[in-house]
Order: sequence, then C-alpha cells, then structure tokens
Amino acid sequence: MRALVQRVSRASVTVDGGEVSSIGRGLVVLLGVHRDDDRESAERTVRKLLALRVFEDGDGKMNLAAADVGAAFLCVSNFTLYGDTRKGNRPSFVEAAPPEVAEPLYEAVREGLGAAGGRFGARMAVELVNDGPVTLLVEA
Repeated sequence: MRALVQRVSRASVTVDGGEVSSIGRGLVVLLGVHRDDDRESAERTVRKLLALRVFEDGDGKMNLAAADVGAAFLCVSNFTLYGDTRKGNRPSFVEAAPPEVAEPLYEAVREGLGAAGGRFGARMAVELVNDGPVTLLVEA
C-alpha cells in the first residue's frame, strides 16, 4: 500500500457538488492499494499511520502522533498512486489493485484509522489546506 499523507489544518471531500466528509486539524491520507496487498497490508498501514509522528511537540519538533494532539484522519482512495510513467507519457495502472480487491482493503484502513472518507470509485473534489507543508509518502 502507498499512502500520500498530508498534515492539514482542514480538508473536505465533495462528490457531485455535495460535501460527503470534512475534518479540521489532521491528516489527509490518499491511499493506493497494490494488486498484491491483503488484509495484513491494511493492518500494517493502519499501525504505521496511527504511530506516525508528524505533529509538533512543545519544542517545535515533529514528535507527536495524531492521537496525541486530537487530530482527525480523512482517507481517500486513490489508485493513481500506482501510476507508472517510466515508459511513455500515459500512466499505466497495472500495479493498482482492481476495485473488487481495493475497496474492502481501503475500507479496512479507513475504519482502522477511525477516518472520515471519500466515496470509493467516485470522482471526488478533495480540498485541503496543507499545514507546514508536511507531505510524506508512506509505504507499509
């Protein structure tokens, strides 16, 4: 699994002109599921994201996890994280899991994080205000 994680002051997801979820301070997780991922991959990803220390402590060091500061998660499925552009100009998505594999694993991660979420497979508008900016690629 690949998770593009962004620390935000606020974020929201809109589908068909209507807001489906939003958070204040927290982490936006754009989640890509690989074709070989399984339930253990989802559990590893959840453990990693819950323990990720990207919030500042009293000394200004990134030393605190989301739970330490009462931050929320917003998780959005994004198969394009597995887009391969090494050959040509059109990305190949053969490494991304098919929807019937990806959806239950995405839901397992979202639920494991206690995250707000987008709508799997929908065309979404994700709005966020990146705090820092802090953006990390997490592979678990």
